[in-house]
Amino acid sequence: MKSRNIKKIMVPLSEYATVSEDASLIDAIKALEKSQEAFDQNRYKHRAILVLDKHQHVIGKISQHDVIKSLEPHYGKIEKEEHKTWKRYGLSGAFVESALNTYRLWDKPLQNLCKKAALLKAKQIMYKTTDNEFVSEDATLDEAVHLLITEGHHSLLVISGENREIVGVLRLTDVFELVVNLLKEC
Repeated sequence: MKSRNIKKIMVPLSEYATVSEDASLIDAIKALEKSQEAFDQNRYKHRAILVLDKHQHVIGKISQHDVIKSLEPHYGKIEKEEHKTWKRYGLSGAFVESALNTYRLWDKPLQNLCKKAALLKAKQIMYKTTDNEFVSEDATLDEAVHLLITEGHHSLLVISGENREIVGVLRLTDVFELVVNLLKEC
């Protein structure tokens, strides 16, 4: 896969859903829907929204997971490290259920949570991108695949030049489609 060009597989930034950091959750969802409608219908739909600062620089992403999690504000009370420990030690469903009760997760009707979520801003919902979520447009595809797999990302931001300008998004779904097509050719 070394010879495969990331530029041919990535989604250009101009075709991806973006919102300002001050956009509402509803605005972010609408931006995602709009970009999905305009996107090539033969490709997988976008599942994330890029969040831009006032200088139009990408500062974060909002995933489907982030949107749903934002509907239950109590998830913020559960420490991320505590949640990782649960997964690592394979704790039982009963234990996870007790946490659900302890933190009173999903205690209110979904309609009430939606009203509250309508007030949320993108910067409150997004997660900030980290250094290991970027790949150069000149990198080999196997370098990008390595990052996707080892870091557990669903996408990487593709950067260009010394100023590291974001020019696109390399999605795991597009890499998967390429790999599947290569396998079928064998």
